[in-house]
Amino acid sequence: MGSQDPFGAAKLIETPLGTLKVFDLNALSEAGVGHVHRLPYSIRVLLEAVLRNVDGFAITEEHVHALANYDARDVGEQEIPFKPGRVVLQDFTGVPAVVDLAALRSAMHRLGGDVQKVNPLVPCDLVIDHSVQVDNFGSHDALDLNAAIEFERNRERYEFLKWGQNSFENFRVVPPATGIVHQVNLEYLADAVLTREIDGGWGGGGIEAEAVMLGQPIYMLIPEVIGFKLTGELAEGATATDMVLTVTQMLRKRGVVGKFVEFFGPGLDNMSLPDRATIANMAPEYGATMGFFPIDDQTIRYMRRTGRSDALCETVEHYCRLQGLWRDEQAEIDYTDVLELDVGTVQPCLAGPKRPQDKVLLSDMKGQFHLDLKGTYGAEGGPQSVDFEMNDQTHTLGDGSVVIAAITSCTNTSNPSVLVAAGLVARKAREKGLQRKPWVKTSLAPGSRVVTDYLDKADLSGDLEAIGFHTVGYGCTTCIGNSGPLIPEVAETIRENDLKAAAVLSGNRNFEGRVNPLVQPSYLASPPLVVAYALAGTVDTNLDQDPIGQTPEGTDVYLRDIWPTNAEVQHIMERCVTRDQFERRYADADKGPEMWQAVAVEESEVYGWNPESTYVQEPPFFVGLSKKADPISGIDGAKVLVKVANSVTTDHISPAGAIAKDGPAAQYLTEQGVQPGDFNSFGSRRGNDRVMTRGTFANIRLRNQLAPGTEGGWTTYHGQDGQGIEPGEVTSIYDAAQAYKASNTPLVVLAGTDYGMGSSRDWAAKGTYLLGVRAVIAVSYERIHRSNLVGMGVLPLQFQAGDSAESLGLDGTETFDIAVDDQLEARSEIQVTATATDGTSQTFTVDCRVDTPVEVDYYRNGGILHTVLRRMANEG
Repeated sequence: MGSQDPFGAAKLIETPLGTLKVFDLNALSEAGVGHVHRLPYSIRVLLEAVLRNVDGFAITEEHVHALANYDARDVGEQEIPFKPGRVVLQDFTGVPAVVDLAALRSAMHRLGGDVQKVNPLVPCDLVIDHSVQVDNFGSHDALDLNAAIEFERNRERYEFLKWGQNSFENFRVVPPATGIVHQVNLEYLADAVLTREIDGGWGGGGIEAEAVMLGQPIYMLIPEVIGFKLTGELAEGATATDMVLTVTQMLRKRGVVGKFVEFFGPGLDNMSLPDRATIANMAPEYGATMGFFPIDDQTIRYMRRTGRSDALCETVEHYCRLQGLWRDEQAEIDYTDVLELDVGTVQPCLAGPKRPQDKVLLSDMKGQFHLDLKGTYGAEGGPQSVDFEMNDQTHTLGDGSVVIAAITSCTNTSNPSVLVAAGLVARKAREKGLQRKPWVKTSLAPGSRVVTDYLDKADLSGDLEAIGFHTVGYGCTTCIGNSGPLIPEVAETIRENDLKAAAVLSGNRNFEGRVNPLVQPSYLASPPLVVAYALAGTVDTNLDQDPIGQTPEGTDVYLRDIWPTNAEVQHIMERCVTRDQFERRYADADKGPEMWQAVAVEESEVYGWNPESTYVQEPPFFVGLSKKADPISGIDGAKVLVKVANSVTTDHISPAGAIAKDGPAAQYLTEQGVQPGDFNSFGSRRGNDRVMTRGTFANIRLRNQLAPGTEGGWTTYHGQDGQGIEPGEVTSIYDAAQAYKASNTPLVVLAGTDYGMGSSRDWAAKGTYLLGVRAVIAVSYERIHRSNLVGMGVLPLQFQAGDSAESLGLDGTETFDIAVDDQLEARSEIQVTATATDGTSQTFTVDCRVDTPVEVDYYRNGGILHTVLRRMANEG
């Protein structure tokens, strides 16, 4: 059905881009509908999208009324559909999304339908930025060497993505070696009003994104909006990274899962868009659906600086002022709650050792590391150290030694202020004769090639290289586990002595096992602090008071001696970051490097799956799918596959990082003739369900309570004899799942609070489903993972207030019966019976976290994409 206009909101406006049809929010106020002028800006964005897309079917007048009458203090349980104007993907999520689209076409072909119906209906941009790995560092040829290895490793994936670009409409691929998705979107892809990206976007799971690509709305409960008032300006010595780590800690403490966070206050007047983006991009880390900054003069200034046309900039401002979407500090806005931060009080800090919300002041690092060494890592007696030989010299490596110092990833590298500051720290250190410690693996992975341009123009590239920070690639590296191997002698020393070696990185995430298998404490920090810790060589120091190093003459040098002033940073930014750099770099961004241009491509509507490929395989989700869904039925006789405590992240669940040489995934690849040196990473193999299923719940830091005393992908098998596994035997989670599958035994996961926190890994849900898990029972969920579980047909259940596996005495050896049927309603209560091994049983009530009627339909069909496929197959 086409768009309707029951509120008479449609009007034509004249802009520098021509005559545009808009749906004016002021028409609602004039008609006495709601109180638009008091709504948070982010709710106005949702309201405009609903108003523009009213069709009397999926989106109704009732949805408009619900948003226009938004009550921040009592949002209720009202659901609304939201249709984003575009989808942005990186290749780790993008490859499986395109694999699923290709699989949908194959399934549609088998069902006798029109395969061209399977096509993105909104513009989709996929930025290949997660494939480069830091195999080489510390040399001028590191960039070229890493790029050559990247293309060698990923040729199959790149051929597949080129097929997708040629075969699907509305689908564009930004080639490798261009930059990271967040920064390329900020600098190039996002066109503001014309692409409906007024809000800057929010985090959706990969499965949600696939549904949106196919024209489905995201169905969501109207969110609470937490206002975050910012006042003041950063003090000398503090950076935008320090600010975002402070904000992240505050919001995690407040609890904003499933909520919007909207920033306001006079502190925004002089806050640059890159600084804002650094905060907004941490939304998954503080748990919010999104961090939102309204459009204002700073937005337009950034758009002009990055090469957007005057006509577009003027149109964006005109439209936003018309709609009441332009930031107005005099407006009285109703928020659910308000937090406040005087930015001037922000102090230099890091976050770690394993969560981005665990802020540590720079001055407290030494003491906190000692506490964490004992409390988190169980090391008694203080830090240990050992001498080792490297390059014919003796060095000392110990607990806390920094073995990775990486300026990497995310909007930290789209922010000129922190990158220029890093360059200035390197320059001042170089002038004093300081060098990185020889055991530190250093790397610089800029967010775009523009970064290299302005660092070159400021003559800072040579200073960074003198300290070891050579450019290793334009992509997301260390933050996602593509840190590459440590220096061999360092790696051997860590292994032999079980040292708690550290990483310091300027990324967003530092969850356990993420950065590198041999690194445990990992700290998020600003790029200039990354340089500082490379010089210091350890986190077991107080950089506020202790020397960071010595001059060749033996004079102590302190961090304060090499730290730039805000004025120094600002002067270089104004002189060296110019519009022409963006215009030149993005003029032919779609073309890509010569190696990308040389990648062969297949021309076909239906993808020709290669059964020999170890990178891309047709997933089993739609194989054998009928045109009609079966009714929902109970989950009977289920066994527990995994039982975990609080704060288990999608990194713990979803395969990521290096493929362990002794795990089920490695065994599979070896059987396919792949040599260990060519295993690549789990992320690069997300298009192959055979690899990914074997890596689900296989994170080296996972602690499954069913296999006490172990770390990694282990469980105790409590099923029948079979598959060569004895009852009570500790085995791999994958092998146990296969044994349960052989006896048609459904599986469940028991979990604590914040289950699935972290980034939106679609494979955390896909792998869970393919292992045979049919329900998860948790104390609480992170928003995206809960949604993704439903999107894969896995039932998310939540213990009622006060209940948990521990309070109910569940140890994971029980058999579970879950009383769910085709009368299932959203947010209903469900009875679960747990029968112990001695035959005693207990029945308890859980809340069904299938949150909306539409999600009930998804669950009945086995997932979002199953629902979409059946609809398309049954049309006409």
